[in-house]
Amino acid sequence: MADADPSQTRLKHGGALPLPGCVALVLQGGGALGSYQAGVIEALAESAIDIDWVAGISIGAVNAAIFAGNPPERRVERLNDFWSEVTSALPSFPLPNWDAAREFVHEWSAGSVAATGVPGFFRPRTIPPMFASPGTPEALSFYDTAPLVETLDRLIDWDLLNDGPVRLSVGAVDVENGNFRYFDTHEMRIDARHIMASGALPPGLPPVEIDGRLYWDGGLVSNTPLTHVLDHQECPMLVFQVDLFASNAGLPHTILDVMAREKEIRFSSRTRQVSAAHMRDRTVRAAIRKVLDKLPKEFTDDPDVHALRDMAAEMPVNLVQLIYRANAWEGGSRDFEFSQRTMREHWQSGRQAVGETMAKSRLVAQNILDGRTAAFDLTHHNPHSKE
Repeated sequence: MADADPSQTRLKHGGALPLPGCVALVLQGGGALGSYQAGVIEALAESAIDIDWVAGISIGAVNAAIFAGNPPERRVERLNDFWSEVTSALPSFPLPNWDAAREFVHEWSAGSVAATGVPGFFRPRTIPPMFASPGTPEALSFYDTAPLVETLDRLIDWDLLNDGPVRLSVGAVDVENGNFRYFDTHEMRIDARHIMASGALPPGLPPVEIDGRLYWDGGLVSNTPLTHVLDHQECPMLVFQVDLFASNAGLPHTILDVMAREKEIRFSSRTRQVSAAHMRDRTVRAAIRKVLDKLPKEFTDDPDVHALRDMAAEMPVNLVQLIYRANAWEGGSRDFEFSQRTMREHWQSGRQAVGETMAKSRLVAQNILDGRTAAFDLTHHNPHSKE
């Protein structure tokens, strides 16, 4: 852990935790798994943890926009409206408590989504893209996302999103140059295009044009917006990072297991790499500060020492990870299985993860009070998973 001046930690009132100057919620991509994030948001609100900054990629950008674009008392209601609508084509019905049955229905539900789309989100194109005129939106994706424009405009107050107290950042990738770009309400006005650009995953969903540039899903480069948040840190910070793909799991036994494990590794490895790199860099900077403090006084005004001290300066951050750990029956289609039953289970898992974290949050609280930096994962593994 990296040391910092406790006096820098400007505490404000919090229910379950003392809160530093900024509390950020970082939401990664994961399609249908995003209802887990909605459960996290609901439970954090019940724990009286006020969010100052929400950043998202892909489905995380949708949840983040609904959060920032509604007053506190309506956020969960609006999130429920969104998730109820997108899962309305696959309602919940009784199922035996048997993994094989759940897996069959799970894959059938995902197949139904692939064939018919998702209400309020996307629908299949009438003409397959290979038969459309090259260069047109119809030629660049299998689905049309026009329904999502209407959904976002109905559920989000764009004036509140842009002018309200919660900062919003969403990431997307420039199709032509491959560069990552963040759209941030501290720098520009955001509308439905920016949210849709962050979630425009090819080849399923079409790129979105913004100011003459085409953008795809930010998850193509990085599935977590943590880097953007920490690169723009201005005060002591508490970050809740919601990961939708776990890094640890057992060996695959079927081809569906292989598909699921490949996706988990692909997305979780990027998230872990980003998180670990930031924590490692902070440890190095803390070591540099300790060495600089031991230098003789005659080096105090040395320009090189000043420059190095500026490079090593930082404010504390506590990173709390909330990780979704899949059930044994969830395969490689889990990110586009938009059934109502599964959505509610994911939502409840998010609530449970926050509850477990708050029950063991004493160390996080002490770190915040002491102005120290660390990363935490305080949740239990899912007993029904393949780990």
